[in-house]
Amino acid sequence: RRFPPGTTYAEFAPQFTAHDFQPSQWARLFRQAGARYVVLTTKHHEGFTNWGSPVSWNWNSVDVGPRRDLVGELGEALRQSNLRYGLYHSLMEWFNPLYLADKQSGFKTQSFVLKKTMPELYDLVLKYKPDLIWSDGDWEAPDSYWNSTSFLAWLYNDSPVKDTVVVNDRWGQGCSCRHGGFYNCADKYRPGTLPEHKWEMCSSLDKLSWGYRSGMSLAEVMDEMSMLEELVQTVSLGGNYLLNVGPTKEGVIAPIFQERLLALGRWLDTNGEAIYESQPWRVQMENTTDTVWYTSKGPVVFAIFLLWPRDSSLRLSSPVPSPATRVTLLGYVGTLKWQKSPGKGMLITLPYMLPSPLPPQSGWAVKLEGVK
Repeated sequence: RRFPPGTTYAEFAPQFTAHDFQPSQWARLFRQAGARYVVLTTKHHEGFTNWGSPVSWNWNSVDVGPRRDLVGELGEALRQSNLRYGLYHSLMEWFNPLYLADKQSGFKTQSFVLKKTMPELYDLVLKYKPDLIWSDGDWEAPDSYWNSTSFLAWLYNDSPVKDTVVVNDRWGQGCSCRHGGFYNCADKYRPGTLPEHKWEMCSSLDKLSWGYRSGMSLAEVMDEMSMLEELVQTVSLGGNYLLNVGPTKEGVIAPIFQERLLALGRWLDTNGEAIYESQPWRVQMENTTDTVWYTSKGPVVFAIFLLWPRDSSLRLSSPVPSPATRVTLLGYVGTLKWQKSPGKGMLITLPYMLPSPLPPQSGWAVKLEGVK
């Protein structure tokens, strides 16, 4: 919708009610979607906090709108579902007068950091003991302005989560892709080759937005195939996949998003063995007739393909088979016949029936034992 000039964020706060927010339903959905960790936006660049921050008077979810501690409620539900809890937090705030004054000074003053950003970060850690901190909003100023190093030193040495917490790489200008527990580099970042450092691909089901849009159309939502492709490509290159959904102001995850997440969960129920706790293999991807991505677990190699080959025979040029090689298809009972390819690699005969009685899904994984 178009809003009249001069409309402020403050006018939206009362409309944000979260009256249909059911944290246990969210947790169940994420569990069924195959998630291992969930990251909630505790505060975005407009500065509104989804918990009762003592330094965000009247601009938080306990004083205005929902009148609930959303960060705490979701945390409790996730922990009961055995999911790890990450907190997204924006260092900067677009309209905060303290931040704007610091910016005006060329970040020579630090009023905003000392009175707002840092107290909130410490508060989040002490109150909710997160497993992960997903920092953002850092790019306008150096890490010395944000006091990132002293916060991280406390986090890793003295905080209640010092032995378990992980963080990303957005802690000041120039940190991205260079410093951090795991790298995000950029939103929707896709490295072409295997990165040397642990990383995370952060993507969104709504192709045009990270937040909820009432005018979103079906064509603007990622389809199942694209979602699986991102997941598989990310994992084969050693990354974690963080998939975003923007909930409504009532606290509901739109049914189309639920449907996509559940489809991902069903796929992982069958193929998760090739994904969870896997490592990149010596070859990550090959473009023969169809694209194949590889993952591995110890001596076992998984070849994941998104399109079923026309003649039901899968050509793999990278694995070197031996007489002891055993090939199975995840979700299908029995072993598959294979032969050495003329040239190099192997030719696998897939079953003529699809491995699932459901309508053709996307993406299958072949498990290779005894290959090099």
